[in-house]
Amino acid sequence: MKLVRILPFVCLIGAAIVVGQSSKNTFTVPLGLTPILWPKENPYSVEKAELGRLLYFDKRLSADNTVACASCHAPEKGFTDQLPVSLGIRGQKGGMSAPTVINRGYGMLQFWDGRANSLEAQAVGPIANPIEMGHTHEGVVRDLQKIAGYREHFKKAFGTDEINIDRVAKAIATFERTVVSGNSPYDKYRAGNKKALSASQIRGLDVYFNKAKCDACHEGPNFTANSFHNLGVGSQKATPDVGRFAVTKDPADWGAFKTPTLREIANTAPYMHDGSLATLEEVVDYYDKGGVKNKNLDERLKPLNLTAQEKKDLVEFMKSLSGEGWQHLTAPKSFPQ
Repeated sequence: MKLVRILPFVCLIGAAIVVGQSSKNTFTVPLGLTPILWPKENPYSVEKAELGRLLYFDKRLSADNTVACASCHAPEKGFTDQLPVSLGIRGQKGGMSAPTVINRGYGMLQFWDGRANSLEAQAVGPIANPIEMGHTHEGVVRDLQKIAGYREHFKKAFGTDEINIDRVAKAIATFERTVVSGNSPYDKYRAGNKKALSASQIRGLDVYFNKAKCDACHEGPNFTANSFHNLGVGSQKATPDVGRFAVTKDPADWGAFKTPTLREIANTAPYMHDGSLATLEEVVDYYDKGGVKNKNLDERLKPLNLTAQEKKDLVEFMKSLSGEGWQHLTAPKSFPQ
């Protein structure tokens, strides 16, 4: 089998690498991952991550106290909601499938179309979205200022009890950066444990890197280049979603959406930006046929002509990317009062 070299994702823009053993102000990641790049203006601390966890699960951040960040990105569902499109306040349907929070700390641009340039910007976006949490940033700050328990948590995290939307964003983003997945069977296999993968998964690894060349887009330790591609998903609709084009206005970005991580992919169905594919088998079939032709289909999408066995092995390999590091993150038993 051809040896495969996997290059780490590295980005040093406005960030500082934190490494070392677990302590109050460091955060370690599981086997197979590169260190988290903590922004210089928002370094890690235990107190800030805990405040972010509270805010992430607190439904009082929505206009009617019914929706939290965790409503669409639930730990027990792989930090997604496992729905084709997400539901917001009053049962309103969004237009996208909620992507997993897992390993989003390794990406800069957030949302399927990359409209948020940081995890901090993403963290507070849904709060003011009328379909999602339906509140306003000013309203959330006013509500939180009335809760004495939260003032104490903000003081521990930031040094003073001032509450503003910037601090809310930093706290939630800090928590989200701790939602990681590594030490998967694949990682153990690469580290030298040749029994970590089944025979089918080893064959699937070969299909992934050598025949299907999935790593052209799903590359590196996090199995994504964090780039945008047109796969033809939804392009046949009367009014297709324009994807990244809505942000950049570049015709080359029409119908392009962000490439998600494949880590924990077995736990984050359904798939694609619109949740239109229910299983990994359907995803493999979609790529095998070369996507759906449209005016801007990525030139790398061509029929793969995989055999039935190769398809099965490829799915089994993707299942080997399920690891650990996020399962202990659960909802608080109580919230500040």
